[in-house]
Amino acid sequence: MEKRFRIYVYEEGDPPIFHNAPCYGILGLEGIFINDMEISGFRTMDPEKAHVYFLPFSIITLINYVYTVGSSNWDPMYNTVRDYINVINQKYPYWNRSLGADHLMFACHDWGPKISRSIPHLYKNSIRALCNANTSEGFKLSRDVSLPEIYLPHGTTEGLLGGPSPSVRTILVFFSGGVHGYIREVLLKHWENKTEDGVKIQKYLPKGENYYTQVRKSKYCICASGWEVASPRMVEALYMGFVPVLVKDDYAKPFSDVLNWDTFSVDIPTSRIPQLKDILMAIPQRKYIRLQRNGVRVRRHFVVNLPPKSYDVFHMILHSIWLRRLDIHIRDIN
Repeated sequence: MEKRFRIYVYEEGDPPIFHNAPCYGILGLEGIFINDMEISGFRTMDPEKAHVYFLPFSIITLINYVYTVGSSNWDPMYNTVRDYINVINQKYPYWNRSLGADHLMFACHDWGPKISRSIPHLYKNSIRALCNANTSEGFKLSRDVSLPEIYLPHGTTEGLLGGPSPSVRTILVFFSGGVHGYIREVLLKHWENKTEDGVKIQKYLPKGENYYTQVRKSKYCICASGWEVASPRMVEALYMGFVPVLVKDDYAKPFSDVLNWDTFSVDIPTSRIPQLKDILMAIPQRKYIRLQRNGVRVRRHFVVNLPPKSYDVFHMILHSIWLRRLDIHIRDIN
């Protein structure tokens, strides 16, 4: 892939909506990818040599600069993306040649899927790299790319990587977070403030307790969907060395083309939340150690490096895009 795969980044469009996005916080991967593509060796300046054409608009900046807060009118955002694609279509032959099938959009914000839906060919044909990878809402495993949601408080992974060995982790399972969506409501209903057998699940930590300190004491950590399926806790688990317990419905896991999530995580259906403790207690210590060590091994595939390094999250995303591009057959328009 590194020798062959090339992406053309359309130069049309002015910042801040195009070619720019924040590179920190819970949605920082969007800006990081846009910036990395600008300088990447995968980028080609010759569109005739490209396998994929990147539409460098940012959903985050689109919302920040086009959307009126509190408004139910999304038309200005829809129209901005639609007008941009019309400009591309009029200037280049590539969108019309494939009806958008070899084109890429990238969105960490939850509104990315809905905004893409407003442009039929973008929604039906294009490769959509999305954090909100919900198969019940039109995410297609064969065409779209699931992105890991990564919380980068300062735009880097500094202070986020590493944790104590499994032998000194005293909490069986940990979760702290608000009631965002049905799954968390069910989780907290059954387990909030029950401290039996190392279960520590609560809405908010008591004053004086540090979230990351509690996480690093835990063997397992609940990665539950909120209002949407994406959650940064999954990557936090891999960064800090605990085993992620995924409580998500209709979620397409990132990089599942090449990573077997069963080897480093635990899936618990929403219907089995009441049996959470029993399920985890039934996992033999030997298997837990294996899950934990495998998580440490795959960590590098979720790490953000500046600049990118082989096998890190940037390259994993590109590999997922490359695999989907291999399945696209472009008709000859000559």
